Amino acid sequence: MRFMRHPALAAVLSFSLATSPAVTWAQEKGSDKDKPKADKSELYQQLNLFGDVLERIRNDYVEPPKEKELIEAAINGMLASLDPHSSYMNAKQFRDMQVQTRGEFGGLGIEVTMENGLVKVVAPIDDTPAARAGLQSGDLIVTLDDQPVMGLTLQEAVERMRGKVDTKIKLGVRRQGKDPFEVTLTRATIRIQSVRSRVEGGDIGYIRITSFTEQTTAGLNAALEKFKKELGSKWKGVVLDLRNNPGGLLDQSISVSDAFLDKGEIVSTRARKPEDVQRWNAKPGDLAEGRPIVILVNGGSASASEIVAGALQDHKRAIVLGTRSFGKGSVQTIMPVTGGGAMRLTTALYFTPSGRSIQKEGIKPDIEVEQAKIEPVKSADRTREENLRRSITNPNDRKDDSKAPDPTKPEGTPPAEPKSEGTPPPEGGDQQPPQAAADYQLLRAMDLIRGISLYSQRGG
Repeated sequence: MRFMRHPALAAVLSFSLATSPAVTWAQEKGSDKDKPKADKSELYQQLNLFGDVLERIRNDYVEPPKEKELIEAAINGMLASLDPHSSYMNAKQFRDMQVQTRGEFGGLGIEVTMENGLVKVVAPIDDTPAARAGLQSGDLIVTLDDQPVMGLTLQEAVERMRGKVDTKIKLGVRRQGKDPFEVTLTRATIRIQSVRSRVEGGDIGYIRITSFTEQTTAGLNAALEKFKKELGSKWKGVVLDLRNNPGGLLDQSISVSDAFLDKGEIVSTRARKPEDVQRWNAKPGDLAEGRPIVILVNGGSASASEIVAGALQDHKRAIVLGTRSFGKGSVQTIMPVTGGGAMRLTTALYFTPSGRSIQKEGIKPDIEVEQAKIEPVKSADRTREENLRRSITNPNDRKDDSKAPDPTKPEGTPPAEPKSEGTPPPEGGDQQPPQAAADYQLLRAMDLIRGISLYSQRGG
């Protein structure tokens, strides 16, 4: 199994999944017989040095050290000295990583963050214990099984809320405008929804992939099938939003790319030895049936996201719009080790179909569009032809006298704008425009798809 990740992005319960870098399960290898004996002798000397330092610490440090933690820290330091993505996981961290990549776990079903030392609910996930219990965005969780949350890290609080399916946990909750209350929840299997989709503007399918888990390809296929049924012939194209997607499973990024390609290479990996090159190719079948695709990326799009964007960009199957992606082009191999833990070791670089390595380069968008805030600009009052006295009537509209100029109005005066009475939203209320209207990059992507579709229909 392989997977990848942007290392800088934090997780929240369901937990906005921070997946690990691209991984392969590895088997133990024998010793390298080609190494000169002198090299091995020097290596053994260095291992003796390590043993000497460890023994001095055990005997002379001011307090008795925890030897297991010392060894783990030494291993992690060794791996971290190689590159930012190589690291050591103890047995617990290894189990947590496996849970995250499966995309499901025993828990409550809430996305959370930390605020002033308390766990704050970002949103309950639909049809989960948290949603059924009525937890709301903005709720503060102050106790877990009567134990205060204050003093815990977010990860520690998350671990306490997760657990075996059908076990119970009691939450103490504070909600603005209401007395503190307690609610007991029964843990259930929570499936992380890595794919969200909706119809934009009545004719464009919008798909947001937040990370690449074992559930991603199934979610993508369901979204495309939904567009096909709901929109039919009105379906003009797809916006694939990979912004701030830290990556995930390599096989899922390959299958997502394959969903839009009929043939050709998707990605290749090249390791230390030339004979270890691997290539993955697309199978026939484009689930979008040739419709235009625009992929949105930004500096938070990393690893598996960059594989998808690079593959579809190189095959000219999609237009990439946004800003330059993160630029993580390395593959990590997960190697289980003694004691139930594992090491994550960088073993290869991956390349797009055209042979590009995106390591430190990222995916450069075909159309660079920074995210921007959209504000209406009041245009100056202008006189139009229809406002002029004695202007000639459009020959296609001669029967419609309603558009004739009003002789009671002075020449050059534009028609009055309609007004309506209404109550402004209360202070602190939702005065923001809808999500699509506020997202400048998404609006540009939708305009681009409609333009391509219109051009194609006209036989351009």
